[in-house]
Amino acid sequence: MKTGYAFKDCKVIYGDAGRGVDTHMTILIHENGLIQEIGKASEVAIPSHYQAIELEGKYVMPGLINAHVHLFADGKPFTLSASEGLLDFAFHHILNTRLGRSVLKKRMKRNALTALHSGVTTMRSVGEFFYTDVQLRDEIKANQFVGPNLLVSGYFLSVTGGHGAPYLALVGDSPWEARRNVRINVKNGVDLIKICVTGGVTDAKMVGEAGRLQMTEEEVAAICEEAHKIGIHVAAHVESTEGVRIALKGGVDTIEHGAEMDEEIISLYQNNSRALKGYTALIPTLQAAYPSAKLDLSLTKVRETVKENSRLVYDSMLKGVRQAVEHNIKIGVGTDAAMPYVTHYDLWRELDHLMRQTKLNSRQIIERATKTNAEILGIDHLTGSIDIGKQADLIVLEQSPLDNIQALADVAMVMVRGNLIQTPSVTRIRAVDELLDSVWGDRE
Repeated sequence: MKTGYAFKDCKVIYGDAGRGVDTHMTILIHENGLIQEIGKASEVAIPSHYQAIELEGKYVMPGLINAHVHLFADGKPFTLSASEGLLDFAFHHILNTRLGRSVLKKRMKRNALTALHSGVTTMRSVGEFFYTDVQLRDEIKANQFVGPNLLVSGYFLSVTGGHGAPYLALVGDSPWEARRNVRINVKNGVDLIKICVTGGVTDAKMVGEAGRLQMTEEEVAAICEEAHKIGIHVAAHVESTEGVRIALKGGVDTIEHGAEMDEEIISLYQNNSRALKGYTALIPTLQAAYPSAKLDLSLTKVRETVKENSRLVYDSMLKGVRQAVEHNIKIGVGTDAAMPYVTHYDLWRELDHLMRQTKLNSRQIIERATKTNAEILGIDHLTGSIDIGKQADLIVLEQSPLDNIQALADVAMVMVRGNLIQTPSVTRIRAVDELLDSVWGDRE
């Protein structure tokens, strides 16, 4: 049975860049997992049956939201350079077996819990095998274990030979086949639809394939129409300017990764009549492309093709992010966790990267990883800021992330939906951390 909590004498960062930091505050969390009261410690009466947590000046802020993750891997380097025959054998005879699916589900659960213990209380999973993400979300909702808030997309929607196909995607080669695949995913309980409008870095066979256009505008539009009629968002993997244009014209709700923009694209982001909210948001993933793009091959061990594709994607994505800031396009935050060198516990690195490469300050960056992400994902009525009536999705920090964003790397406590994790524990991947730490100051 849940108990109520009182976070006593804390400093509150609300998740809204327009609000300051309040000191000597108490936050009451009701047994139902919602924020009940926020006020000066001297003025808030704590019910006798509530558990009081003395914080003595520590910082409390909304739990982080990672708007672009995959749970099937943990951030250790991997390659998809094997032959088609070997990949086919591995998929059908190892992964797609009872044992393989069981191992996959345990790994995905472990990665979700790693993220939660690092302060990520909400994750949007944008492409997994076998609807295992749907299963995990449902187990969390049924209180079978305390996990993060999960929004899940199940399989990608792709085209023949497209990004993620055939193992991680439902394949369709016409608007009507694309509609059918939306319906299949919806039948299997997804929260959103993830589509692959262009090629991607991980499975590209040649330089330039990562951003190559794969879906048509008609296919994208059919998917968006099918999803939007039941209120479901469409997220689009796009890694080229022309891909962004086609995705926006089709009516997608978020562009994942992104690319350099022109005037037409900027206008479509800001006013997109086909998108559910009338605009499209950008979810860049700079930290996913950066290591492979910019670090020496002797360090990353990636193939030359991967490095060159990563460089092309990263440079264009960075230009797009800077244009989005300049033109007031709605920007969220995602990491592409699971990709090589992107762990489930290092969201702070993406925030730091964005701060270094744009004119956004720490207050604005934290807002994007909390309140703005919640708005983009359509869950701001539930989470994303510290407000009465919202879920108690909170993290406690010893130091202020407004002074040093790396304070988010060491979370003292985590609360999700009123469930308190008093001593969060994260198992780190030493080789990945050491590589990234060794070059961390070189990205000005």
